[in-house]
Amino acid sequence: MLASGKVFKYGDNIDTDVIIPARYLNTPDMKELASHCMEDIDKEFAQKVEEGDIIVANKNFGCGSSREHAPIAIKESGISCVIASTFARIFYRNAINIGLPILECDEAAKGIEEGDKVEIDFKTGVIKNITKNETYQAEPFPEFMQNIIQNGGLIKSIEKNK
Repeated sequence: MLASGKVFKYGDNIDTDVIIPARYLNTPDMKELASHCMEDIDKEFAQKVEEGDIIVANKNFGCGSSREHAPIAIKESGISCVIASTFARIFYRNAINIGLPILECDEAAKGIEEGDKVEIDFKTGVIKNITKNETYQAEPFPEFMQNIIQNGGLIKSIEKNK
């Protein structure tokens, strides 16, 4: 599985209330959630993001509440992957459960800048910064976790493999 897109860059401790503000959690419409993704930190994110784009952040991305709304809003906005130095553990698990590809790679998080063009090979964990002609190595997920993500999340993966 490959991903390619332009980068939206954020710092440390991006919490779930910044990813999707609590005032929008009363809608079951995933596209509506996506339309408010990141708006408290990046007002134009929902208008600028394109299918396949990538979020890069520093440490502790997705801290805060245990809501699945945060990774859902990111995925529904068109983001193909989130790369961070580290993820909050509950966000990490929720991302896998809903089929949002994520990679931990401190070197990539520090080296990639806003607007860079990046390509990712999830099978190998290789992250290529096309803009800077740099390559970073993340630890790829084991095959069974890659399958969960490729199938669109844990529930869809279980249903597919019945």
